[in-house]
Amino acid sequence: MFVRSLFAALICTVGLWSMYATAGAAQEIVKFEATDPYASDKVLLKAELFKPDGAGPFPAVILMHGCGGWQPAVRYSLHTHADYLVRHGYVVLSLDSFGPRGYSGDGLCASDSRLRDAIDYRTHDAFDALRYLQALNFVNAADIFLMGQSNGGSVAMRAAEATGPTDYNKSHTAFRAVVAYYPWCGIFVDSHQALASPLMVFAGGKDDWVSARECSNLKAEGADFQVVVYPEAAHSFDLDIIPQRYLGHLIGNDAQAAENSEKRMLTFFDDHLTADIKRERLMAAKTPEATEVR
Repeated sequence: MFVRSLFAALICTVGLWSMYATAGAAQEIVKFEATDPYASDKVLLKAELFKPDGAGPFPAVILMHGCGGWQPAVRYSLHTHADYLVRHGYVVLSLDSFGPRGYSGDGLCASDSRLRDAIDYRTHDAFDALRYLQALNFVNAADIFLMGQSNGGSVAMRAAEATGPTDYNKSHTAFRAVVAYYPWCGIFVDSHQALASPLMVFAGGKDDWVSARECSNLKAEGADFQVVVYPEAAHSFDLDIIPQRYLGHLIGNDAQAAENSEKRMLTFFDDHLTADIKRERLMAAKTPEATEVR
């Protein structure tokens, strides 16, 4: 039962889909070294960097894919999230954990032990990306957020734990806030979890790969914790694919859940910005010629 649950929770819902048009091209492809290369001596992680117009400093969001990696439907959805966040004044770094390690989605998702390992080294990846962003002069180092889908969502939850900054980040800096899309909530060993970062979880009521109820039953302390369940949504509800069965499980887009979750994510991040950035945004909104930013 544990093996089946873990496989279902962490598998990325991708298959032989048609190629997707790019929602928005990255302004720059960047690389930085992984502190936990896992199966080799050295790995240079690859990421797509998106930036709003202007000098900043801007808040920033790291996006983490599911265990299928940058397959077309997943990458398209990440570009859609990136476009939305950039329009609202965030730098976005979409991180590829698997391509640089030579892993394919189908091969990785079929191995339960590799999925367990991925949570650990990918949490290192998340904090590596945080440190990379902190070094950029157009990023506000105190306002770096994290979002993950499926396996990336489980990674995001691990990063939000009270022990995350200590176990995975040499500077002990926590993410400003974290959002997890349809993660495996069993990643929290204790039903009452201590958090270092505010955490919001989005779950689908019709998700038969991971349990929305398991997420709803969680309690947390130390930081803001919210769980939003979309009763009619299945796994991968923010991916632009028609509802279908994959490996016996229902997956596919739910337009209402996708739109609502994106807005909730932005509000959650905005609500947890540092006071200085909030003041700057309020002043910009009062300036007639300024770009409107929520």
